[in-house]
Amino acid sequence: MTNRFWRAISVVSALILVAAPASAEEFIGTWLTQQADAQIRVAKCGKALCGTVVWLKDAIDPKTGKPPVDDKNPDPNKRKDKILGSRIFAMEQDNMGSWIGGIYNSDDGQTYRGRLVPRGEDELEVQGCAGLLCGSEVWAKSK
Repeated sequence: MTNRFWRAISVVSALILVAAPASAEEFIGTWLTQQADAQIRVAKCGKALCGTVVWLKDAIDPKTGKPPVDDKNPDPNKRKDKILGSRIFAMEQDNMGSWIGGIYNSDDGQTYRGRLVPRGEDELEVQGCAGLLCGSEVWAKSK
């Protein structure tokens, strides 16, 4: 009986932790993408959390010899904007406590449905979906 009791307590505790809303403070900081090719600074912007590109591994485009620009952006007026310093998301907290919103990918010029999920103090899972196809990557907190 004692083992069953403690197992039940463990399961209930785990469910409470999973269901607990994520506070904005868990996400604030600078994160290295899974491929280690960019750093994204997450900060409060009004009621939202915004992600801005603050570092690029390839800071110079080998084709042009200049900083990379957002040449695949669907808006022709933004195709000359530099990727460094661009905002790639503004996530709002939903009524369940999750942070959700669009995530822009300058590699293909598309914006995907996204979600931020904390994975401890030093990891952040960034989930994105295009239609029914979904994927995610884990970003590491920059020191």
